[in-house]
Amino acid sequence: MAHKEVRDLIRKLERQGFTVKLAKSGHYKIYKGSQLLGTLPATPSDARSLKNAVAALKRAGFRP
Repeated sequence: MAHKEVRDLIRKLERQGFTVKLAKSGHYKIYKGSQLLGTLPATPSDARSLKNAVAALKRAGFRP
């Protein structure tokens, strides 16, 4: 099961029209249309990794 913060972020992304798919690597791939925007770890081990991912998603149009 994914980390709670990651699950919450995925729900927010999907509500805003992003597509989130679980890859074989265990990371979530985030798409806007057919364009890959980035990846999220299913269980982030670094406190900054999720914050850095959110910052990159904001630049792509995500509003938390």
